[in-house]
Amino acid sequence: MVSGELERTILTVHLRGHDGMCVGCLAWWSRLVLYPCWQVEWATRRQARASVARFLDSLSCALE
Repeated sequence: MVSGELERTILTVHLRGHDGMCVGCLAWWSRLVLYPCWQVEWATRRQARASVARFLDSLSCALE
């Protein structure tokens, strides 16, 4: 299981600009393809999934 450190690292390095695009990826790849940073999308989904899992665990513990 990932501790969340990888997600935090990606989100600190790949900063979203005002248009939602990753600033670093936009500067690096903008001439080739204009597409949102998949690493930010992955890390954001992982953080959201972990948050929901913690919430559901707390509910199941409270009901026992």
